[in-house]
Amino acid sequence: MASGQESLGRLLAARAMGALAGAAPDFVRLALSGEDLAAAARNLHYLGYVTATAARVIETQRGGLAEMARLRTASAGKADELAAIEARARADRARLLEERRGQRRVVDRIAGEIRGATRRMQLLVADEARLARLVEELGKLLAARPGAGYRESGRPTAGAAAGAFPGLKGSLRLPVRGELAARFGVPRGNGGASAKGIFIRAPEGEPVRAVGAGRVVYADWMRGFGNLLIVDHGDAYLSVYGNNDSLLKQAGDAVASGEAVATVGASGGNQETGLYFELRHLGRPFDPLAWVKSK
Repeated sequence: MASGQESLGRLLAARAMGALAGAAPDFVRLALSGEDLAAAARNLHYLGYVTATAARVIETQRGGLAEMARLRTASAGKADELAAIEARARADRARLLEERRGQRRVVDRIAGEIRGATRRMQLLVADEARLARLVEELGKLLAARPGAGYRESGRPTAGAAAGAFPGLKGSLRLPVRGELAARFGVPRGNGGASAKGIFIRAPEGEPVRAVGAGRVVYADWMRGFGNLLIVDHGDAYLSVYGNNDSLLKQAGDAVASGEAVATVGASGGNQETGLYFELRHLGRPFDPLAWVKSK
């Protein structure tokens, strides 16, 4: 048995050498060597099985290697795909965070604007109340004058409607040429108080003219209205000119209808130059446009 295994070993070695040399086994040389031919034949037969088995093993290994290579390639592709997905996810998260930060900035800005608008509205209401108190005080002083058109009850005296200024209704000329930017009675802001006068947008330095004859009863700076001038026209009628750049008249000066009393500016804190204009009767504002001469 040992000699047969040795012979098989020699045959395998010879087969391997022959395969390397590209030649078949030398049966003549086997016969002359004195070996048992039957045993050699069996060994050759076994060698065929071994060779076939080895070939199948090698083929299987080759297939396994090919599958491993394919799996390795597929794995690398999946890894790249996962990396791309993760990169997109990171980009999406970064974009969402930036959008949230942007939304927060917008919300903060809007909240700040609302707070600012609320503060401005509060100041506006306070400024208008201050002007109303000033007009009330002026009314009390004017009521003591003969023919002023005031009574303690707050109603005009008899014959007041026959005065000079009431006769201007329907023929009044606005104090400055320009563009009407704000109307009487229009609410200012969300839920804000209605405007007590009108705002006429005009270039800086344009002359502001008295809408009727009268006397200046106030000429000074007031918060919210800037350089402010008030003219008493008698019969409890006042005209109010605000936001002026300069005042050309002083308290106590008499003015004629159409006479320049101030120049247009932005002293009241407005972003635009122009004139703020009111008409009041018995201290209460009314729409100046209802008295303006129709074109």
